[in-house]
Amino acid sequence: MPAKVRVQTTINGEQVEFLCEPRQSLLECLRDILGLTGTKEGCNDGNCGACTVMLDDRVVTSCLVLGVEADGAQITTIEGIAKGSELHPLQRAFLENAALQCGICTPGFIVAAKALLDHEPNPTEDQIRLWLANNLCRCTGYDKIIHAVQQAAAYLREVRA
Repeated sequence: MPAKVRVQTTINGEQVEFLCEPRQSLLECLRDILGLTGTKEGCNDGNCGACTVMLDDRVVTSCLVLGVEADGAQITTIEGIAKGSELHPLQRAFLENAALQCGICTPGFIVAAKALLDHEPNPTEDQIRLWLANNLCRCTGYDKIIHAVQQAAAYLREVRA
């Protein structure tokens, strides 16, 4: 059995320390060690985006990042998007636009879309589609997701003004 490695990181604004095997993915560490099950496992080979998280302000698929690579990093998962019991405008927009069905892809879409809106508060439809191109959905369809991101962007611009 491989020796475990101690990882110290910040997840959703909280200092966290855990032990993991050097071969374990960040996705496995989040779900199986830390109990943060909002990040979903879809393909486990980086193609679907269900496990998308922010790692030091970069959008990454956590199934392709080793847990040990998170040492010293700042990570944001879907659990860190809402403020307590108050949903983020993206989460509300996904609900209001029926931009989800089974829910497997939804956390990854929301994390990626938040990164986009943090980077570009007034994205065009083409920018949204390009930014979310690494996230796949099999049941909702992309138009509802795009409309939800546009609605959240408009709301956030209004609040910031």
